[in-house]
Amino acid sequence: MDKRTFLKLSSIAMTGSLFAPPFLYRPDEEIGTNWAGNYHYKAKKLHEPDNIGQIQEIIRDSKKVHILGSRHSFNGIADSPVDLISLKNIEQDIILDREAQTVTVPAAMKYGDLAIYLHEKGYALHNLASLPHISIAGACATATHGSGVNNGNLSTAVSRLEILTADGEFQTLTKEDETFPGAVVALGGLGVVTRITLDIEPTYDVKQHVYRNLSLEHLADHFNEMMSTGYSVSFFTDYRNRTINQVWIKSRLDDKENSFEATSTLFDAQLAERHMHPIEDISAENCTRQLGMPGPWHERLPHFRMDFTPSSGDELQSEYFVPFEDAYDALEEMFGMSDQISPYLLISEIRTIDEDNLWMSPAYGQPMVSIHFTWKPDWESVRKVLPVIEERLAPFNVRPHWAKLYTLSPHILQTRYQRLSDFQKLLKEYDPRGKFRNDYLNQYIF
Repeated sequence: MDKRTFLKLSSIAMTGSLFAPPFLYRPDEEIGTNWAGNYHYKAKKLHEPDNIGQIQEIIRDSKKVHILGSRHSFNGIADSPVDLISLKNIEQDIILDREAQTVTVPAAMKYGDLAIYLHEKGYALHNLASLPHISIAGACATATHGSGVNNGNLSTAVSRLEILTADGEFQTLTKEDETFPGAVVALGGLGVVTRITLDIEPTYDVKQHVYRNLSLEHLADHFNEMMSTGYSVSFFTDYRNRTINQVWIKSRLDDKENSFEATSTLFDAQLAERHMHPIEDISAENCTRQLGMPGPWHERLPHFRMDFTPSSGDELQSEYFVPFEDAYDALEEMFGMSDQISPYLLISEIRTIDEDNLWMSPAYGQPMVSIHFTWKPDWESVRKVLPVIEERLAPFNVRPHWAKLYTLSPHILQTRYQRLSDFQKLLKEYDPRGKFRNDYLNQYIF
């Protein structure tokens, strides 16, 4: 079984009608679909230029254009009504600056490839997402994240951006620029990011343990304690029986003071004696090694192995962010919806993200907890459940992941971002005619 089936049950067949722009769309002339196959791009043409000059020409000639990453968005955030540009054929050098401890990479490079390069050079990133096969620029532009109470999302490692703006000219932004916090998580609206510079650190090893069947009640008074047991911690649940099915604890070996020492039990959860997949009935062959086996950071921080490339498969994904202090109450709300959620759910993952200063990051100004849902490919049923989830989480000023499925209204969503007006102003400054604006940005930002 491949990881693209990320959390897929082989007996599930695609059902339901997949349309609800800008999330799900089927054009007359298709240029392809996203990673999951639920979104069909409506752009009239996909460009795959070989050099920067060709990108500049496409931008200047196009009335509407947008950049396409690794197709891991579940909605139309990376689409365009006219032209799409893929950077996969652009070859650019990787620049490792040992003195500054940064690495500058092509925007289309995938985290898995960069991680291998960095480790061979003796360096590492502060964190990785659960899936390492995503493009760096795309992940940063949408505030994609891993887990860890002291770990910001992947965007927080960005220290420099090289962007082709609406006139086809280069603009460089660094941390010293006042608008830099608005440009990092820019949802593709600023221009074409061609190169991105990330902060790095010396390489480190990680060990990973999994515990099974933690009673939810223990989190009422110990949520912070549980999430702080390792450098990166994830909960997996199907919301049945008021149980966290699995607790994944990833610990850095170079942090002796905070190193996690596994015992046979953690509260009432039992230490797993075999390698686990987040869905217990699925083989763990494609998952990163557990059982306390030490390994390089890039072979432990993701949940799934980098030497396994995902292919297309059937699933839908949603993700919601709530303040860290409200995590247990939010989970109680989700467990209270078990009968509505579980029939359509493959698995749900709960993670933590430290606060940041990036204007359009869901973790702007406060640490957050994300509640991620991997759904069966039944959009007709899922889209009826999402509004109920959003209503239950509304008291916590819930924010959805920009690149996943949700039904929250633009009006409500906009009230959740303090710097929205500054972000709108920034996009208008860089793209006064709205060349990079698409249906998604028009609806949810403007």
